[in-house]
Formats: sequence, C-alpha cells, structure tokens
Amino acid sequence: MKFDVYCDESRPELLASKNPKGQFMVIGSLWLPTERREPLKRAIHELRNRHKVGGEFKWQKVSPSRQGFYKDLVELFHQEGDEARFRCIAVDRDHVNLKLHHEDDQELGFYKFYYQLLHHWILDFNEYVIFVDFKSNRRRDRLHVLQRCLSCANLSSVVSVVQAVRSDESVLVQLTDVLTGMASYRLNSQVRTHSAKADVLAHHERLHGRQIGPTYKSEQKFNVFRIDLSGGW
Repeated sequence: MKFDVYCDESRPELLASKNPKGQFMVIGSLWLPTERREPLKRAIHELRNRHKVGGEFKWQKVSPSRQGFYKDLVELFHQEGDEARFRCIAVDRDHVNLKLHHEDDQELGFYKFYYQLLHHWILDFNEYVIFVDFKSNRRRDRLHVLQRCLSCANLSSVVSVVQAVRSDESVLVQLTDVLTGMASYRLNSQVRTHSAKADVLAHHERLHGRQIGPTYKSEQKFNVFRIDLSGGW
C-alpha cells in the first residue's frame, strides 16, 4: 500500500538556543493512504471556503476571528478516523548534547530526530512518499541522506522520496503545522486560559478523549513520542 507523510516542526531553535523560550522541540507528521490525499485536500478547501479563510493557515494564525475554522479543521482530522494519523517526536532540549552526539551540529541533530520520528512508523511491504516543510539547510544533501538512511533501515518497504515543499503550497503540510503546533503548545505548557488557541486545543482533547501527552508506541491516532535521551534501562 502507498502512503503519504507530511511533516513540519515547532521550535527547532531550542536545540542550540542560549535563551530558550520552551522545553521541547516538536517534529510532527501526518500519515495517510495516498488515495486519501485528494479527498482530504478537497475537504480542507471546502472548510476554507465556508469560513472565508484565504492564504496560508497555521497554528500561529489561530485567532478569535478564525477560531471556528481551526476547530472544524481539527474535527475533520478526527472524522478521518484511521485514514489520517498523526505522530510527533518531543525532544527535551536539556537532554540534548550536540557536541557529544551530533558533532556539535544542530542541523545534523535535527535530522537524526527526524529519522527517529519516521523510522518507527514505516511498516514492511508499503511504499512511502515523505513531504517535509521547506527549510534552508547548510548542507544541501540532508534530505537525500535522510531518505537513504530510512531506506537502508527498512529493507522490506520502499521510501521512494523525501521531498521539501513550501507550506504555502500544501494544505496538508499546513494541517500538519496546526497539529504539531497544538502538541507543542500543550507540551511546552503555554496554554493561556480562555484564549482562541486554548479553545481549539480543548476541542481536540475532547474529541480525542485525553489531554495531549506522551503516549505508548501503539497509539495510532495522535501519537506523541517523548524520546528518552537520559540513558538507563
């Protein structure tokens, strides 16, 4: 079976910041069968038309005037059931040692965590096309290396491409941004009571039946992988 994966990140600067304004870097991914790509895109465009939302939408743009749109967007994700699944990795900046484990290279460390996010949900005998939000990298081969590493680690599946796309050209990357931003908002304890973002978050958590937090690997709909970098058993 063929799958699409759409990826985005929240707070990647935390890996190297000397004045951090948060605890967790979060990289998120939306997984769906390729055959669901066009129906889901059409449904998102219908929501945009209904709410008169033009241009790019993202978590940072959640506001009281667009609160209804973002709640409906979250509801659409849930209505897709197992046809649309979300997984994110949460990296505690206090446990990241760039010098010891990542050649003192923030960019290298970032893509190693990208690998950890994706590798564990790639299943045998499937084909995956992975789209990541465009990001200016110091080394131009980062995505090629990521694709090669995923392919070598998953010999019974096909990772056909890891491709950068601009978020303003993909509503599915934009949806991933919203889900990733929502997870980061909760995990970084930024919730402001009675705000538009808090209301959208609460709507998701009511639909999902639990507060966003670390989950077991077996969680399929909204999986939060808080990676343990502290060592031990």
